[in-house]
Amino acid sequence: MIPEDHPRYRSLMARERIADGVRSGMVVIEGASAHGRGEAFDYLLGEKSSASAKRAEKTAAAFLLAGFRTVISVNGNTAALAAAEIRDLAEASGAAVEINLFHRTDVRMETITAHLKANGVTVLEGTAERLLPLSHDRALCLRDGIYAADVVLVPLEDGDRCEALVAMGKTVITIDLNPLSRTAQTATLTIVDELTRALPNITRACREQNPETGEQLIADHDNHRLLYAALQTMQETLTDAMD
Repeated sequence: MIPEDHPRYRSLMARERIADGVRSGMVVIEGASAHGRGEAFDYLLGEKSSASAKRAEKTAAAFLLAGFRTVISVNGNTAALAAAEIRDLAEASGAAVEINLFHRTDVRMETITAHLKANGVTVLEGTAERLLPLSHDRALCLRDGIYAADVVLVPLEDGDRCEALVAMGKTVITIDLNPLSRTAQTATLTIVDELTRALPNITRACREQNPETGEQLIADHDNHRLLYAALQTMQETLTDAMD
């Protein structure tokens, strides 16, 4: 039992959810390693949403609200960490939710689908087809889901699929704590923030944002500037730690 007054409560609870996900078969062991890598970058952000992350989250809301067919792509880690947050964002933005996995099995798909549904998420279901130009199972998606989408939110690292989706002309929003990853560098919009902080911020912006503000955020968007600001935040954290 982790006490709520523990200084590392949020981080430790996230680790527990990932561990539970591994035990249930929802998260593969490689996913646990990826979570740890992200957590290391979050230390460099001071474990809080920076000013540039908050702007990116508002811009993400603008893109989601402006799209004609928006999809939130969910993998095992995302489902384990943030099923309720995915539900809230889908409701606020009108986005559909599709499961897409690198380590794909029928059992994992069923386990993740059941977990999301238990948390109130409406999940797109059907026969997946190899519709993306990739040699692995992330190429499998639904024709009326990710394939048809003009805006796709891809939480957590997913470099080659992110690159493929952008090449197909889609707006790709990613949540990635590593601003130097291929995902972060390739996406249309990169949110350098922790998943369970970022999703509620996007949801709140979807509920509060007016169309004029959204249009201006999209017009002013510069992903390189956001990535540079995230790196500056990390450098400042390191400098402060050394003083």
